[in-house]
Amino acid sequence: MRKSLADLLIFTDLDGSLLDHHSYRWDAAKPWLDRLAQAKVPLIVATSKTAAEVQQLQQQLGLSALPFIAENGAQIVFPAFWQQDTQLFGADYPSLLAALDQLRQQTGFAFSGFADVDDATVAEWTGLTLSEAHLARQRAGSEPIRWSGSDQQLETFQTLLALRGLTLTRGGRFYHVMGREVSKGNAARWLTKYYQRQQCQPFTTLSLGDGPNDISLLHATDYAVLIRGQQTRPLALPGDFPGQLYRTRQPGPAGWREGLDHFLMGSEDGRTEHE
Repeated sequence: MRKSLADLLIFTDLDGSLLDHHSYRWDAAKPWLDRLAQAKVPLIVATSKTAAEVQQLQQQLGLSALPFIAENGAQIVFPAFWQQDTQLFGADYPSLLAALDQLRQQTGFAFSGFADVDDATVAEWTGLTLSEAHLARQRAGSEPIRWSGSDQQLETFQTLLALRGLTLTRGGRFYHVMGREVSKGNAARWLTKYYQRQQCQPFTTLSLGDGPNDISLLHATDYAVLIRGQQTRPLALPGDFPGQLYRTRQPGPAGWREGLDHFLMGSEDGRTEHE
């Protein structure tokens, strides 16, 4: 990939990618954050976190002037001064909760979502503070759940969700229930077209992620960085990979930095492949 940062649009996952999976720190990524900010390269967060969580993090990361993708693609949120409405994809949150409550009553399957518990329980599940857990429960179009049933029941659950126009994707800590058409990849494609229309020019796109819920995002861009994750086996990317893929040797923010070093500075460590 060219070393020039001009006409580049970057999408990034947070947990396990830009943020450390356990500490939520991003120290290793800071040199690239500073360089991208100086070059005015849009760095667009694409995460399972809620809009309320991301807005707080964006201030800390220096990304407040940019739009972001929340709840695995259920929402695209724009800064207020952009005068562009928030985009919601798929079912709204009350509709999701109604469908989950109906399925629980019909099947008796054992699962718990954020709406079923309080802030303290979510904090215990995630390692977040109480105030951070409160932000994580302010949802618009997806519901994280902890599954306690069998694998066979999970397959049945996915089938029943599909009949209701919903889908299940796996993140770093939870399964996420959302509308069938919702994905980070679809939201990234929507935003890429938005940028192209607004600035009347094409963009080269690059994405970074580490988990199963990032697969659609990695497939949606010209260049993709699959960061070494928490899985015991390397994450498989199904289907023909349309762009150029790089798998990092390091996890978390160090892997995030490694991926950008590879594509933007020509580092030859790790593996680049077409799938």
